[in-house]
Amino acid sequence: MVTTPSQPISTPKVSKVEGLKERSHALREPVATELLQDTTHFSEDATQILKFHGSYQQDNRDNRIKGQEKDYQFMLRTRNPGGFVSADLYLTLDRLSQEYGNQTLRVTTRQGFQIHGVPKKNLKTVIADVIRHMGSTLGACGDLNRNVMAPPAPYKVRPEYVYAQEYADNVADLLTPQTGAYYEIWLDGEKAITAEPNPDVLVALQRNGNGTIIHDSEEPIYGTHYMPRKFKCAVTVPGDNSVDLFSQDVSLVVITDAQGELEGFDVYAGGGLGRTHNKEETIVRAADPIGYVEKADVYDLMKAIVATQRDYGDRANRRHARMKYLLHDWGVEKFRAQVEEYFGKPILPFKPLPEFKYLDFLGWHEQGDGKLFLGLSIENGRIKDEGTFQLKTALREIEQTFALPMRLTASQNLVLYEIEPANREQIQAILDRCGIKKETEIDPLVRYSMACPALPTCGLAITESERAIPGILERIRAVLDKVGLKQEHFVVRMTGCPNGCARPYLAELGFVGQSPEAYQIWLGASPDQTRLAEPYLDNMLISDLETTLEPLFVCFKKNRQKGKKPESFGDFCHRVGFEALRQFAATYEPTTSSKGRARYRVGIYDETYTRLKEAAVQQGKPMTEVVKAAIEAYLADS
Repeated sequence: MVTTPSQPISTPKVSKVEGLKERSHALREPVATELLQDTTHFSEDATQILKFHGSYQQDNRDNRIKGQEKDYQFMLRTRNPGGFVSADLYLTLDRLSQEYGNQTLRVTTRQGFQIHGVPKKNLKTVIADVIRHMGSTLGACGDLNRNVMAPPAPYKVRPEYVYAQEYADNVADLLTPQTGAYYEIWLDGEKAITAEPNPDVLVALQRNGNGTIIHDSEEPIYGTHYMPRKFKCAVTVPGDNSVDLFSQDVSLVVITDAQGELEGFDVYAGGGLGRTHNKEETIVRAADPIGYVEKADVYDLMKAIVATQRDYGDRANRRHARMKYLLHDWGVEKFRAQVEEYFGKPILPFKPLPEFKYLDFLGWHEQGDGKLFLGLSIENGRIKDEGTFQLKTALREIEQTFALPMRLTASQNLVLYEIEPANREQIQAILDRCGIKKETEIDPLVRYSMACPALPTCGLAITESERAIPGILERIRAVLDKVGLKQEHFVVRMTGCPNGCARPYLAELGFVGQSPEAYQIWLGASPDQTRLAEPYLDNMLISDLETTLEPLFVCFKKNRQKGKKPESFGDFCHRVGFEALRQFAATYEPTTSSKGRARYRVGIYDETYTRLKEAAVQQGKPMTEVVKAAIEAYLADS
């Protein structure tokens, strides 16, 4: 007997992008059709699918004129597991950026390259050229696994580093889209020459486990709808946090035995930094330890984690779609239990690990096999020629002469390696001639800073970032000098919006674009990026930078813990708490270097003073600044 339901069964609501993915014919349409059209840009639907191919449609916002079409252009992002770039690929990207882009290359915070400014008519030419030189843009954007990160140090006698880079490649192969759309569209179906994946990866792609594989699908892991949102992975070694491992959806930590043989991996999951202003349900989150997996099972565990997010991630609300929300909503135990269902066995207990430290590998180092590597600092990742600073020219000359492989870093720098000691002097001479500073000549505030591109190319940017941070760092340095902290430095990161592409929520001092000319200020992360920052102040006008930071720096100077290693600014802010910082700032009276200038005094009632102090504490500003703003606002209206 069949019972007729009293109400029709409703289909779960999903976001518009889910429908686009379903109708895309495995990422082919409408990109393939619109690419052939003689237009300057793609439709909104096509731009969503284009992301999976590694490109964002943008426009130069500096060139917007009311009533005229936008100055459309495209940003291309490469996929380079572990940050690896061959000399041939680098020279190709350099040439393409000169011929079709804005004459710069940009190292991303996920160890890839970006080319900005490519017109639609040249998009196919550029992507095809990248592919033919053993590069790829597939999966550098979109709702799938992004570039898999690994420490960039090419140590040859430290096997854990070799394993980290090897397994970054393997995880990337495991989670690469299998659709033929990419080569059909950009190479007209020509089969690209690529390295064969690790045999264990190929077997893992066929092994079903408990529902991890979708059979009879062009995408055995992703299925028709791919992931609910982007998915980010890293592989690192114990103690090395050069990949910002706590910001990743999944991080694997290499575990070796006493002889240096690979045993397995500790697993972290659930990190993520994107959020939205005034949407308190959107959060930043550090990854949790999940457990340990033996090396033979690592691909099955990765598939199980991906399947958990694929099948249980939120496909209705894209703001709630990252895997961090599963961990946040479910808790670690429920998440682990679901992963174990797909995995088919219990996840083993987490192995003890040393403290993680931030490393940037700048300067000259020995690889361990007689050759050298060189880490170069690149301010905000922008490789360009500008005035006496000729980094693009320097790298082109070095690569044309020595054909060195490179690894890009998570802090937007790069490492040249396999350098013969006999060539060190000539390479250094090229860098010196082109105005490239040694790591010891760079202000540490600059060395440990990062910024996203923001204006004019990013459509999400609310404020400036890359173009603003050099001047902002100079102003921060001036305030530190003023209060007697001349040698002090800390991690500063800036983004033009709350999506957090430069990871400001793991900075000791983070600037997050909130409204035109104003930033949300985040404080208190660890200098090693192992603890999240917290929001300290909303909508700080950039013109108020000095009056906002000076009391914080003075409080830090007076109250930091001394010792062999003095307390860092981020650790200090975390320890004393924001209430104490706001109280100090509210009663802080700045010193003045002006001589003979009259200081006018105005009396107020006790009740008004109390309210004034409360407002100053709430805003984290000196009372004098709040009074000044209130009086100026009153006079402007009178």
